[in-house]
Amino acid sequence: MQKEFDIIVAGAGHAGCEAAAAAANLGSRVLLVTMDMGKFAQMSCNPAMGGIAKGQIVREIDALGGYSGIVTDASTLQFRMLNRSKGPAMWSPRAQCDRALFSATWRKLLEATPNVYFWQDTVNSLLIENKTVTGITTVLGAVFRAKAVVLTNGTFLNGIMHVGKTQLPGGRMGDQASYGITEQLRTLGFETGRMKTGTPARLDGRTIDFSKLICQEGDKEPGQFSYVSRETFSSSHSDAGPFSLPCYIAHTSKKVHDVLREGFADSPLFSGAIKGVGPRYCPSIEDKLCTFAGKDSHQVFLEPEGWGTHEYYIQGFSSSLPMDVQFRAIRAMEGLEQVEFFRPGYAIEYDYFPPVQLRHSLETKQIAQLYFAGQINGTTGYEEAAAQGLMAGVNAHLKIQARPEFVLRRDQAYIGVLIDDLVTKGVDEPYRMFTSRAEYRILLRQDNADMRLTELSHALGLAGKERYGQLILKKQAIGRLLSCFSEMSFKAEDINPFLLSLNSAPVSQSKKFAEILVRPEISLCVPRETIALLQQGAPVPELSPVISNLLQAAITCIVPCGTIMAPEFIKNVLESAEITVKYNGYIEREKAMAEKMARLENVKIPRAFDFDKLSSVSIEGRQKLKRHQPDTIGQASRIPGVSPSDISVLLVYFGR
Repeated sequence: MQKEFDIIVAGAGHAGCEAAAAAANLGSRVLLVTMDMGKFAQMSCNPAMGGIAKGQIVREIDALGGYSGIVTDASTLQFRMLNRSKGPAMWSPRAQCDRALFSATWRKLLEATPNVYFWQDTVNSLLIENKTVTGITTVLGAVFRAKAVVLTNGTFLNGIMHVGKTQLPGGRMGDQASYGITEQLRTLGFETGRMKTGTPARLDGRTIDFSKLICQEGDKEPGQFSYVSRETFSSSHSDAGPFSLPCYIAHTSKKVHDVLREGFADSPLFSGAIKGVGPRYCPSIEDKLCTFAGKDSHQVFLEPEGWGTHEYYIQGFSSSLPMDVQFRAIRAMEGLEQVEFFRPGYAIEYDYFPPVQLRHSLETKQIAQLYFAGQINGTTGYEEAAAQGLMAGVNAHLKIQARPEFVLRRDQAYIGVLIDDLVTKGVDEPYRMFTSRAEYRILLRQDNADMRLTELSHALGLAGKERYGQLILKKQAIGRLLSCFSEMSFKAEDINPFLLSLNSAPVSQSKKFAEILVRPEISLCVPRETIALLQQGAPVPELSPVISNLLQAAITCIVPCGTIMAPEFIKNVLESAEITVKYNGYIEREKAMAEKMARLENVKIPRAFDFDKLSSVSIEGRQKLKRHQPDTIGQASRIPGVSPSDISVLLVYFGR
């Protein structure tokens, strides 16, 4: 059996789904190959999207025209905006999702996407001619040819699962491992390594005493990830309505730790059975006991798996200890004394390829038109995988169309930071995104992902007319509102009573509202319901007269005469405009820093350049430059081991 496609995507995890959707929406004929048609974008670990920095990535994927935000909104159980007590650069949306509904929604969207074709099978080798990939073969003997291939193999390459002394081949519980690709690529000169991740036991909610646990509700006014209206991609929730399922907090104890230590002798982590490196920021419970040996208690979270199930996920208790040890330790926690398991926790080892072997487009340096995305590149997390998948799908399409590659800079997106870190620095442990990894955090906020990226994506042909139209409306509304803030003036005698009521210092003379809004005590961020009432001209007793009048004036600025705009849209415009006013100095400073660094990004280095010619560059610098083969001076400056003096030599050679 032989068929031809433009692009083949191997693996239908988060990376594979985004890659297939992006390439198909750009016009490529795409084949998505997966082992199981019932597990698209399967949430193998915690069924949640977003979180610190990860939430920004999901919003960026959505702003670019990807589907992760839409699918998350359609399957949300609980929504929370994290870090609200900090500055807006740190705000990060997170949603607990219905695992089954999330996967089903992805399948529904993909099957509704023109140009996406499916094949249930396992890829076991690549077809390569003249150092260019030309297709794949499968374990069933099928041969498919394509102009580009995207590998998104997740944890399946030579995957081994560990529970105590028991070892099972597989990419995830209930799924087989994938063999052949690692071995083939190794013979072609690719470097490979092993990594490890893990997942906790799943618990039966009917046997949990929730009265002994701390209830953690979601936001009273939940938000959403997608810039597209929720009604556009609606889904059916339970009769209780969306966002109504709470999570719970439990705690380990010295008794729990003592039980866990009984199993250390049989732990594959400590016996040497596991060779792969695990994630630093999502350690197993046995790792925690060793790293924080003096701590007698750790916080864990019990989070629901879906609307129609009693299954609970125990976040913070990942383990590969023997089943009986896991069972007894979890039952030693308050509220879980009678708990029953759906399945034990386990660790999984898998192959990955150090990402310094990739270009910023995620195309491999050794084999043309072959792209890697997701955990195959040494990352961890659904969000990081989905972002890579989208970028790989876009660039695979652009490559076969002979169009320039699409690469995001570090000042444009967390996605740009992610890929640049992988390609220039490499990884020695599973990579996870944090806000601290981005030097331009104030520019890369979750509220402005559309302002940063949608226009770029629309120019590519990925972000559609609806998204682009919403962006134009938002930009115009923010512009009108900022003008309103800079023109609106208050006399001291009119504004001082209001300022004093907020314990804010009075003013001595008339002030523009933009000068007053910079104060942390002043805010126009109010619930959607309040905005809806103000739109109707209804009184809102809980608002002070000053804020009420300001909001009425702001709404008038945002909404042109004779038009109707949703309260959610007005709320987002108010938030973005307020952040712009409050943090304008910091924003301008980061823009200046980004522009300075952009000069280095504009100095190109020819591909396959012989760095040995530059004898003034240090030996270590030449070794690192030869290995990484950076495309620009900016990329070279971020390679560990390349010194500032080495960069000076490169600048002199290639021209300032």
